[in-house]
Amino acid sequence: MPSNPADRRVVVTGPPRQARPVSGYYRPRTEIDEQTTLGHTYVRSLMRTQLRTALAVFAVLGLLVGPLPLLFAAMPDFRHLEWAILGFGLYAPLVLLARWFVRRAERNERDFVRLVEDR
Repeated sequence: MPSNPADRRVVVTGPPRQARPVSGYYRPRTEIDEQTTLGHTYVRSLMRTQLRTALAVFAVLGLLVGPLPLLFAAMPDFRHLEWAILGFGLYAPLVLLARWFVRRAERNERDFVRLVEDR
């Protein structure tokens, strides 16, 4: 018997937990809600596809914007065209790239929801 009353063990009880369905098949949404390893795998796959999309956009952006300082340094006589190139020549591809990224990210999320909800 412990000498200090604070060292005593206490048994904590509560209401019984709800039993899981016996069917053997769990919906992916249940797996995600219960944070099982399979649910974690589903979420990780969504994150991987979103990361892949973001890296693709970043690569295209780097290829689009990266060479501009070299282009401007190679053509010092055309200093007056720098703002035109930046404003008009670069703005349209950036808008198209942004639209593609948003549409692709939404499609990835739609596919994930379709997978999770068994449609």
